[in-house]
Amino acid sequence: MSKTVNTSGKRKTAIAKATISSGKGRIRVNRKPIELVQPEIARLKMMEPLVLARDRSDKVDIKIDVEGGGYMGQADAVRTAIARGMVLFFNDDDLKQMYIHYDRSLLVNDPRRHFPKTPLGRGARKRRQKSYR
Repeated sequence: MSKTVNTSGKRKTAIAKATISSGKGRIRVNRKPIELVQPEIARLKMMEPLVLARDRSDKVDIKIDVEGGGYMGQADAVRTAIARGMVLFFNDDDLKQMYIHYDRSLLVNDPRRHFPKTPLGRGARKRRQKSYR
């Protein structure tokens, strides 16, 4: 019987759900191999937890469904989901410490959100100038 772990990752409005099971190292993002994900900077960001745990990443198959947000928000959500899943699947505290030492957002969702525009200006914080003369 093979072990299966379900995890998720969030960044802004992007949500990634990952299913990790024992296998041959196949990783698919939205049913597409991770090697074909474009743009390249997003693909490299998604692969960070796999590169850090290179000796273990070829023993698992990972299926990820990601939706919402832009491509970089999705990439951050995917990397969080992969890293959390790897830690849960292997139940390894050394791997967890390595991820936290490298970048804490690999295991912790980033709570920052877009600040809404306000009525008195062009953006969230910009205001119209006042002139008293």
